[in-house]
Amino acid sequence: MELMQGASLLSRPAEEFGNDTLVEEMWAAKALEHAEVHFNLLTSVDPSQLKLTPYDDQIYATFRQDFPDLKVGLLSDDILKSAVEKLKWRQFAEKFNKMEDYSYGTLMRADASKEFSPDNSIFVFRVQFLAIEIARNREGLNHEVHKKHRPARKIPEPQEDQ
Repeated sequence: MELMQGASLLSRPAEEFGNDTLVEEMWAAKALEHAEVHFNLLTSVDPSQLKLTPYDDQIYATFRQDFPDLKVGLLSDDILKSAVEKLKWRQFAEKFNKMEDYSYGTLMRADASKEFSPDNSIFVFRVQFLAIEIARNREGLNHEVHKKHRPARKIPEPQEDQ
């Protein structure tokens, strides 16, 4: 029940909150939860087969049109958040402003070959995360982390005759 109240609170206009630490904590918790779910998907499903949204094709095509040379395997705040890049990303995001949650804060792995950790996380907005993760999936850059961290297959135990 508390989580549902928090979710409805997060859907209210940001101007209502100022710098409320409770809201910041809820955003951080939601971003961490999203990161965990995404990593579980990434390690459970072959990344080349993973579809993150119904708009993956459009997001990927627009991303590679707007950022043709961006190497998505290893990213940093410097690469993504310089003044010039912020403007380019803002223009990119506005193309998807009809998408629910397109501007929500999200955690993304800086190095596609590694799992989430405090040192391997960058805070980005949702459509930026989607564009980069879709590119990583389609360009084979999430394959290594999938192979390395996928859950072991459970072998059914032989059943004894009774």
